[in-house]
Amino acid sequence: MTKTSELTQIESLNWLDGNSIRPYVYVRQENRIHGPGRRFELDWFPMKPLYKNPLHMDEVDFADQILRFEEKAFSESNMAMPRWVFYDCAVVPGFVAGFAIHRSKAPKEILDLLEPKPESEWVPISLFIIIPTMGKREWVAHNLCSVNALLPRGKGFYGLGFLTKAFGLWYANVEVCCGMTQWTSPAVRLHTHYGPFEILTAYTPVHSYAQTLTYRANVDTSEWRRFFTKEDDPHFSDQFEDTGILVEPDNKESLIRLQRRIEQENQRFFLNSAEIRRQSLKDPLKIYVKRKGVPS
Repeated sequence: MTKTSELTQIESLNWLDGNSIRPYVYVRQENRIHGPGRRFELDWFPMKPLYKNPLHMDEVDFADQILRFEEKAFSESNMAMPRWVFYDCAVVPGFVAGFAIHRSKAPKEILDLLEPKPESEWVPISLFIIIPTMGKREWVAHNLCSVNALLPRGKGFYGLGFLTKAFGLWYANVEVCCGMTQWTSPAVRLHTHYGPFEILTAYTPVHSYAQTLTYRANVDTSEWRRFFTKEDDPHFSDQFEDTGILVEPDNKESLIRLQRRIEQENQRFFLNSAEIRRQSLKDPLKIYVKRKGVPS
């Protein structure tokens, strides 16, 4: 397989060769995407994905392996996904995708971790779940994780989590993506790079973790490469202006104050992905609004 020029320039992504590691799509037949990847001019994923049907009994080992690393990845936060939630809320209504490694190329650490059955040729190493919502052209990102968090330092696959979500959004032609994360989670640095990052809730008491951030992004693939290049968006200041509001990610009262403003003011508030990337996760963040005249 010939890789794309953009990804080829990033040496740390040489694991994405399309031979030993390939993307997978794990959806029931009725949920398969018609014209996958047609919405975006992006050639990051030229390799043919594996297709797995979760309604076939012989594919259950693939699901078992996904749930093993998902449970371990979220065990400390006590947010592991129950098996019935995976089926009822992800497989049946939504779209499940990720990357898988050929068993013959899988490191021992991964095989020991996931315990694939002898007949399983491919071993999943990441997971992204998106579910369509009642909102027009809107999906919700329900789950994103990978084996990277469970492997010894230096044994993971650079950018695996970011590329897993990117593949899912690209393949499913997602225009608007909502999601949830915690303010001081390292995942914030990842999620803010898929498009303009709007804050829907700053403090969310209906969630098990009230200091949860609910976000919405209009998917923009031109932002994706900056996750790897660490460049700032040269057009950010043309589209957004600083409100003078600062939010402290680890301060409950600060989050509540911002939440009240979201509820009471007829404004849409945004974060700057470049600032989140450069700062400590607990440093105050500037809040932005769209400049007058910039389309919503």
